[in-house]
Amino acid sequence: MRLLSGGRPVRLRPGVAVAVAAGLLAVGLAAPAIADDVALQTDQLWINEPNEQALPLAADGSQPQSRTLGVGIYHDDDSFTVTDGQLTVDVSDLAQVAEVTWPDNCTPSGTRAVCDIPVVPTIGGDYEDQVSLTVRAADGAQAGAQGRITYEATATGGPEETLTAPHKSFDTMLAVGSGPDLAIAPVADVEEGRPGDERTIPLKVTNIGNESARGITVKLYASYGLTDLTRYDACTYTSSTGGENPPSTKALCTFDQVLAPGDSFELPEPLTVRLAPHALHERLDIDFDPGDGAQDLDSTNDSTVLGIGADNTADFSVTGDTISAAAGQTASAELTFKNNGPAWFGNLGSGDPVAKVRLIVPQGTHVTGVPAGCIPRTLAGGYYEKQTGAPRYDCALPYWVPEDTQRTFAFSVRVDTVVPGTTGAVSIHPTHGEFGQYPSGFDPDLTNNTAALTVN
Repeated sequence: MRLLSGGRPVRLRPGVAVAVAAGLLAVGLAAPAIADDVALQTDQLWINEPNEQALPLAADGSQPQSRTLGVGIYHDDDSFTVTDGQLTVDVSDLAQVAEVTWPDNCTPSGTRAVCDIPVVPTIGGDYEDQVSLTVRAADGAQAGAQGRITYEATATGGPEETLTAPHKSFDTMLAVGSGPDLAIAPVADVEEGRPGDERTIPLKVTNIGNESARGITVKLYASYGLTDLTRYDACTYTSSTGGENPPSTKALCTFDQVLAPGDSFELPEPLTVRLAPHALHERLDIDFDPGDGAQDLDSTNDSTVLGIGADNTADFSVTGDTISAAAGQTASAELTFKNNGPAWFGNLGSGDPVAKVRLIVPQGTHVTGVPAGCIPRTLAGGYYEKQTGAPRYDCALPYWVPEDTQRTFAFSVRVDTVVPGTTGAVSIHPTHGEFGQYPSGFDPDLTNNTAALTVN
């Protein structure tokens, strides 16, 4: 799993709880008198290193442009206080490649520096990189030259008193290059819009490379709930009507403007979008590329995904069924999911199903026919070997559902023992966890998220 911090991925390694008694019992030894809920806790120190970074050569006899690399350390278990962090940064591999300027909290010695971090955070919301390295291409460096920065770290605290990050596990590759580098200025997400609102998206891109961009290509992707993209003469617009993927609008724009190093470009007029009546959690993908077939030096900063939220709801509901059959007979049971709107919903980032419909099989019955997309489970949710005869089924929905979706799952159910009025539970759940916790906020009525399959 990866989380973003400062625009870059942060690695997460969960802490581990280790039971003491298990190993002793396995070899027939008596376990010490320890309460069942007591476990040895562990903590681990990690380094959040930057991704690979492209360094432009000098433009027109000037000094090469600098880049800032944020580095930090963190630990797993927030029940411990960890202090006196020391991050060791080794730049010995950067000779003839790059020059580094050290921040005030780092003490350099030759090609290494030790950076002091008084308090080491966990990876929660308060995490920030603690060390900012300034790097640029070395004088005389040639395009294509590469070098690596490596990191080690220690800190004080945790159950073992001293924490050490895994040895030789963290580094950042620097590569010297020549060319344009289009970087988008930060754009804030749009929150709490209302259906029908028009929103203006400020867009600005700057060439922070060492060569001119001879022409600019802009690509826009607007999700299903966004309409009325601004029309530019330089753009070609296409719209999809749905199917496996949700409807969307795309724009491909070509501008002839030459963007010299340090210059910025904005669209001829502000970009606007409108929130449709069915809008909910929308996204606008924006991508800039240099024209004339040129390769952008750093592709990580020339695109962005903007979240646009609408104050709207999508009412998910499920209905069960009533079947009658004598012992030994089979009947069809139809379980129906509906999105009553007014909004659509889609997991556009993860691609996970929007929800799953769960059937707990009624007592005295046996499922003999299973609809597509339904997985057999044990009652507790574990693996069940056979496709038929399971006590529970979880039926996945697509990763997006329009505002008027209706999806029916038809099971074949054989009555083995007649138990008048026996029922099975039908319910809606998220892909992960229990409904009501996730997704949060958009379903205004959770009372219709459950129903029953009644037999005889």
